[in-house]
Amino acid sequence: MALPSLPVTSLPVPVVTIGLLVLSNLFMTFAWYGHLKFKTAPLVTVIAISWMIALFEYILQVPANRIGHGHFSAAQLKTIQEVVSLTIFAGFSWLYLGERLGWQHAVGFALICLGAWFVFHDWG
Repeated sequence: MALPSLPVTSLPVPVVTIGLLVLSNLFMTFAWYGHLKFKTAPLVTVIAISWMIALFEYILQVPANRIGHGHFSAAQLKTIQEVVSLTIFAGFSWLYLGERLGWQHAVGFALICLGAWFVFHDWG
């Protein structure tokens, strides 16, 4: 049974892929780290809520990879996901958790972006 096509498929593949990865990482970041503001909540409760939030991450992540594969290699898709994940996490930890980001974080993220450049560079 074929699934109905999504209206976003008329957009360029990189736009759809990266857009879905951004949305999926927003959900996953909240699933993994959102509960840190609620340390008094029972662990079983935050696990259950995190799993419910993570469901939406999978609903977006799987199509992102399915749509993007072929235009991007699997290694490139994973690299995009990691850069998106770190970017969202940096904003989340600063805005939501109120944690300071220092120069060492900027250097570390820059090195990861440099690694991404190597993954995407065509070495012939």
